[in-house]
Amino acid sequence: MSDKTTHFGFETVPEAEKAGRVRGVFGNVASKYDVMNDAMSLGIHRIWKDAMMDWLAPRAGQKLLDVAGGTGDISFRFLNRAGSGHATVLDLTEQMLIEGRKRAEAEQMAASLDWVVGDAMALPFEDNTFDTYTISFGIRNVTRPQEALNEAFRVLRPGGRLMVLEFSQIPNDMMQKVYDLYSFNIIPQLGQLIANDRDSYQYLVESIRQFPDQETFLQMVRDAGFGQAKYRNLSLGIACLHSGWKI
Repeated sequence: MSDKTTHFGFETVPEAEKAGRVRGVFGNVASKYDVMNDAMSLGIHRIWKDAMMDWLAPRAGQKLLDVAGGTGDISFRFLNRAGSGHATVLDLTEQMLIEGRKRAEAEQMAASLDWVVGDAMALPFEDNTFDTYTISFGIRNVTRPQEALNEAFRVLRPGGRLMVLEFSQIPNDMMQKVYDLYSFNIIPQLGQLIANDRDSYQYLVESIRQFPDQETFLQMVRDAGFGQAKYRNLSLGIACLHSGWKI
């Protein structure tokens, strides 16, 4: 039994416990997840996801693996942009995938979609399988993010693209303080009002503060083997896109 620990929000927990706790959080909020995303970000998460697609520039016939894909937001956008292709939505929490399958887009695109329960650190796919790997607001919930990046590199084909969308750090201290006030005071209250679950959203706010800053995460992308690794800040750095290529 490993005695290694990791963060679960601001709490220190054994590594072996984190995945189960994360599964519990997202199982609890799955039915209200999409509504809460709009409420927490004032709808801006949609703009961030569109910016992700703009930089990704999906092409017809590509195969996408969307890890921590939840209710399918990224996969639906990818297939719309590509015009044709295939998307595999993988998530640790089955309840999130069940909610995703209920969405109208899932029915319209059923022939181009797979829904898979799986772990980002041990993907159930062969090497060199996908053209594109995306993970959106998910990698900070992974117990060992470096292992998830290593797995992304493994399952991508040569010439494949990694794209990570995640909350990050605002370079301006004053703006960060204003954002922290909003995050810690408003978001858990919204979680209570909309999802009847304050604790899960308290965890989500804390998990953002524990995630590496832009430059640190960029080095992790490089350490996984990716070339031409770059990032772009969104909304002053509240969110950030990291991109890399399997060269």
